[in-house]
Amino acid sequence: MKKMIVFGFWLVLAALGSQSVQAQKDIYEIRVFKMNSSAQMDLTENYLKNVYLPAMHRLGFKSIGVFKPIANDTATLKQVVMITPYISLDVWFRTKSNLNKDSIFNAEGKFFLDADTAHLPFVRVESTLLEAFPDHPKLIPTPLRSDPDAIYELRSYESPTKVLHMTKVGMFNEGGEIKLFKSLGFNAVFYGDVISGCRMPNLVYMVVFANLAAREEKWRAFGSSDKWKDISTDPKYRNNISVNHIDSWLMHRASYSDL
Repeated sequence: MKKMIVFGFWLVLAALGSQSVQAQKDIYEIRVFKMNSSAQMDLTENYLKNVYLPAMHRLGFKSIGVFKPIANDTATLKQVVMITPYISLDVWFRTKSNLNKDSIFNAEGKFFLDADTAHLPFVRVESTLLEAFPDHPKLIPTPLRSDPDAIYELRSYESPTKVLHMTKVGMFNEGGEIKLFKSLGFNAVFYGDVISGCRMPNLVYMVVFANLAAREEKWRAFGSSDKWKDISTDPKYRNNISVNHIDSWLMHRASYSDL
């Protein structure tokens, strides 16, 4: 009987440990601010730099990334991409309430939060929530942050079914794709499984390169590696059908970005 009690005790500890590991995975929110003029871009960046990020910093958030696609200067529809890591969905939910109670945030952000309809600061804001991959559970700031030429690549892989999506997620984790990226120096910031967004099922991740030439070199090395050939030809990952749409955004960090 004593042995059974001890064995049961360790089973409980193991279960709690498993829940703890799962709870340690980051939750990410990706917000995309869409604008159609330089004036709107200026208003939005003023808000993010001088109001929103300082308020989030007061709440203890220190790793918020803000990025602008390379084509922003000539694009008709301009964008700013913001990525925020949270330790849980509950913290994400409570943060909105905490900001609403922040008198400094509301006073300084009035020009954006309660903008004159004749001078709106954006066209629309899109939000996507993601859960970090188990093999990369926490956001990792890039060592290239201080490099003004650094290229941040945000990639989105959409799948035609939930099962094929999970197959692709498995390719990154159990299949070793994350480890391959790391061995080739891709400087991955995060990998996330989308849990709420306008494009599902899909996964999103961010990798960073010193410059455009380095990006091309890294991707060539990835495509020609023996490890990738093994992973991509493994029948269980069904790589030829697990993804039916890929988007890639090449961006520079904003000067005020934490990442």
